[in-house]
Amino acid sequence: MALVGVGSSVLHPESSKVARLASGGAKGMAQSVFQVGGNIGRAFSPVVVALIIVPYGQGAIRWLCLMAVAAVILLTVIGRWYRGQIALYGYGRSGQSIENRNRLPRCRIVTALLVLLVLMFSKDFYITNIHSYLTFYLISKFGISIAASQYCLFAFLVASAAGLIAGGTLGDRWGRKYVIWVSILGAAPFALLLPYCGLVVTVVLAMLVGMIMSSAMSAILVYATELLPGNIGMVSGAFFGLSFGLGGIGSALFGWLADVSSIQYVFQLTAFLPLLGAVTYFLPDIKD
Repeated sequence: MALVGVGSSVLHPESSKVARLASGGAKGMAQSVFQVGGNIGRAFSPVVVALIIVPYGQGAIRWLCLMAVAAVILLTVIGRWYRGQIALYGYGRSGQSIENRNRLPRCRIVTALLVLLVLMFSKDFYITNIHSYLTFYLISKFGISIAASQYCLFAFLVASAAGLIAGGTLGDRWGRKYVIWVSILGAAPFALLLPYCGLVVTVVLAMLVGMIMSSAMSAILVYATELLPGNIGMVSGAFFGLSFGLGGIGSALFGWLADVSSIQYVFQLTAFLPLLGAVTYFLPDIKD
């Protein structure tokens, strides 16, 4: 697990730079395409559990190593292309202009980064709760089978992947700040309603929340890189690390809270997290 964590921490900053290099100016879309690969893999994990692990046992996981081999081959090809781009633009540049056209004072940049931190907290804590405990919630409240709960989780994760692509595209067209507004605060009504609905509506609302909130990630990341131009790797590494770290903390915290109260109480409590999207008001308008 430690090696997987190290590999992930090395991959994401440089991969974000590669995505920006290949973006052709559509930075949000490029970032979304990069991120959606991991989201699709995560989406299929409950299906793998339902179709492979449950009937055949954990030993069947070893066949998935073939996908890792294919990824190594693909990354080797991309690495060669990336080496040529570095020769043209250098390590710190993206092939796009990195001039700071916004000329924001340091205090505004720090404030904006703190706002993004709050938004990441809201998004990652809530998404982690759904991702980690939706199956337990559905089994506990509605009495469905393990396999059925995994398919419901699959639907949520697929919707999240679709939202990620939509967020990047809309951010390129209409601006990152507007996407951040809608993706965090816009999910609040659905999140607040979710704990009080029947099975079908609960799954539909979970899909809507996943789709809306996931659209924020690429917009937040590209917005942050525009605040600190020329530091794409550092910003990407910090925000991906923050996302993973908050997810891990949230998962442990909500597990403990479910033990001392109930899984339904956890869903009722975390439903208020998207309301923190209101702090988007304090983000400055920037050019990208």
